[in-house]
Amino acid sequence: MLLKDKNAVIYGGAGAIGSSAARAFAAEGAHVTVVGRTQERLEPLAKEIGGAWAVVDALDADAVNAHLADLVADRGSVDISLNLVSRGDVQGIPLLQMSTSDFIAPVTAGLTSNFITAQAAGRHMVEQGSGVILALDSGSAQGSPMMGGTGPADAAIDTFVRNLATEIGPQGVRVLGVWTAGVPDTFAPEFAGTNPTRDATGMGPEDLERIISQLTMLRRAPRLADVVSTLTFLASDRAGSITGTFVNVTSGIFAS
Repeated sequence: MLLKDKNAVIYGGAGAIGSSAARAFAAEGAHVTVVGRTQERLEPLAKEIGGAWAVVDALDADAVNAHLADLVADRGSVDISLNLVSRGDVQGIPLLQMSTSDFIAPVTAGLTSNFITAQAAGRHMVEQGSGVILALDSGSAQGSPMMGGTGPADAAIDTFVRNLATEIGPQGVRVLGVWTAGVPDTFAPEFAGTNPTRDATGMGPEDLERIISQLTMLRRAPRLADVVSTLTFLASDRAGSITGTFVNVTSGIFAS
């Protein structure tokens, strides 16, 4: 088992990627705590995987630190921290037409939640001399049209991850992440309705998958299983020499 006896906490644990990662981590032997805002989604997932759950606002530093202190007191350590918290990205609107609030929202929310959760976990990990902090974004800092504040938010998180990795690497803590985008498994039925441009075209999930596949080097959209298996490997000791970087799981939407 890749994660035997590891204590993992997943912020945004009830989402499509979060719940799949929770199941995968648990299957590899980890004790997983899923954290989010909705008890009705967290509790049954925790019961399914034999883990724990907590309703915590990842933008509230005091709440995150208090919860993690309780977790470490109960479990003895925190070995893996994964941030999958949604950022409120607004896409499909040209930058010249986008409001300031819509543009800046994912930058503020994404960087804040990643900073708070990584800082909280990092303090414990430095003290224990080991641990892995994981982030996820779309890789849009490489340059993408109609992505609003997503690219700047990704760029900020990418830089934060690399800088934190340089600071706490000497204490045995790895900090890294995954880029992924256009994962069809995560397309909710209401996805098009939150994207004005795509909604106006009448495109459904199948249309989006076809278009995304055409944009990739591999001519297929990345799958949820690809993302989760990569996260699981990176969280494990087999990836012990990997830090300060992002693994590109976009099927080649971007070259890196």
